[in-house]
Amino acid sequence: QVQLVESGGGLVQAGGSLRLSCVVSGRTLNWLNTGWFRRAPGKERDFVAARRWPSGATYYADTVKGRFTISRDIAKSTLYLQMNNLKPEDTAVYYCAAADGRNIEMEDGQGYAYWGQGTQVTVSS
Repeated sequence: QVQLVESGGGLVQAGGSLRLSCVVSGRTLNWLNTGWFRRAPGKERDFVAARRWPSGATYYADTVKGRFTISRDIAKSTLYLQMNNLKPEDTAVYYCAAADGRNIEMEDGQGYAYWGQGTQVTVSS
């Protein structure tokens, strides 16, 4: 059974940085498609960033491109989301997600079978 546990959220001022972590167990991280999504208050879940298996190609939402970076540490079985130059509109609950298989739609949350519990990120102005 694949389990994902996020951490690293918190309160930060606009312009600051945070790094979210997601520990993956039950499956080798190297064999999974992985992604980050977020849900702001009163809004639907949005795609943030993803990394495709096996190519390693990365994808970013236009709203975070150039500010956020998805990465991983295979030895620690951990997925990361480095978030720089944070803005108040980045305030949301952030979720990591994982999926098996090839050729999934990386920006579509429906394609991910495994989800973490979420971590709150709040950016003050």
